Amino acid sequence: MGRPIKGRRLSLECIEPNAAGIDVGATEIYVAVPPERAAEPVRCFKTFTSDLREMAAWLERCGITTVAMESTGVYWIPPYEILEDAGIRVCLVNSHYVRHVPGRKSDVSDCQWLQYLHTVGLLKPSFRPDAAICALRSLSRHRAGLVESAAVHIQHMHKALTQMNLQIHHVLSDITGISGMSIVEAIVAGQRDPVQLAGLCHAKVHADRQTVIKSLTGNYRPEHLFTLKQSLAAYQSYQRLLAECDQEIQRLTNSMSGKIDPGAPSSSTQSSPQKRRKNQFHFDMRSELHRLFGVDLTAVPGINALTAHTLLAEVGPDLSRFPSADAFANWLALCPGNKKSGGRVLSSRTRPTNSRLSHALRVAAQTLARSRSYLGNFYRSMRARLGAPQAITAAAHKLARILYHLLTTGDAYDESVFAREQLKQNLRLHKRLTKQAESLGFQLIPLNSAGACS
Repeated sequence: MGRPIKGRRLSLECIEPNAAGIDVGATEIYVAVPPERAAEPVRCFKTFTSDLREMAAWLERCGITTVAMESTGVYWIPPYEILEDAGIRVCLVNSHYVRHVPGRKSDVSDCQWLQYLHTVGLLKPSFRPDAAICALRSLSRHRAGLVESAAVHIQHMHKALTQMNLQIHHVLSDITGISGMSIVEAIVAGQRDPVQLAGLCHAKVHADRQTVIKSLTGNYRPEHLFTLKQSLAAYQSYQRLLAECDQEIQRLTNSMSGKIDPGAPSSSTQSSPQKRRKNQFHFDMRSELHRLFGVDLTAVPGINALTAHTLLAEVGPDLSRFPSADAFANWLALCPGNKKSGGRVLSSRTRPTNSRLSHALRVAAQTLARSRSYLGNFYRSMRARLGAPQAITAAAHKLARILYHLLTTGDAYDESVFAREQLKQNLRLHKRLTKQAESLGFQLIPLNSAGACS
């Protein structure tokens, strides 16, 4: 079950005297407490629920009030929740920041190392929102997995159509649209006449009728028709699962208390209803987000309802746990790195991250390429100077700071603020250039004045 360790004297100041460390695994976990708290300061427990409750009771008997553990996959979630229910504060840490001394890697030494680091206060807990946001996060990530799985079956339909030399998916912009699904369903039902199939196209299809008819003349084979039938059924099944998942998300968000009265009119609800696009929610998520956040984040260029929902599911409507916009952007890994040695900057690249919110903001930044707004101009300017990858990071960083400001202050997004700041910057630049010219014995002349003199 474990082996006793010899007493040791901490070389650093003891910050958390009632700290324990847990090394989490798939089938068993190792728990270390201070040597003087138990005859066996290191114990091994199975990951069954009864064993985890026994672990929590043992920690309470040892006088433990806080526990440190690594966020290993999803294995940490059951012990985290059981310890949290037992009233023990859990410090969830990134495994990248608690690397053990090389050559001393084992489950026993890992939990002892975590216990020591937590005792001397060298561990920084990872951000974890409250229970309601965690539940919404689980549903949202599950929904994203459903969307990805549905996309796989769309590819299977494309492959089956190509093998039968039906080029309709190259003629229509989206095979899962109204026209595409009507044609695929008719093919699966047994229709082979290209004229009849072409008649199922919507009136707004841009391709001419003869091109559509030619694209629907193919070499039908039983094996490929069978593949197309099953891929269509799987895709439609995932669409039904998405609708059910959206109903559960709607039920969960409706139970959350918002910052705006549900009956109060909002700018997001006054706008004309838009047609639902593929993979969007089956309810008015924009109005629901406005109620929860207290401000319409979709007014920010590049931010749509899906991006704002990712912010809600990953962080929640309250950003007070981040002391500043810099801390929020740093948590998203959108800040330049600071790797120096000998007075030289070795690297300023942003650190890698798996944050879904960071990825969503980078995708939102890419949509600013054609935006006729201040943020669009900022993105294009940065892309001309630094290139597309760094411009995306810079624009995502600015979006993160804007979202932090809107949620912490409750102010509505105002594009004129950037215009005023740009005017102030131009005035400062003009003053600096004027002073520089005077120091060199020159005088700045505006272009319109120069034209009039000539």
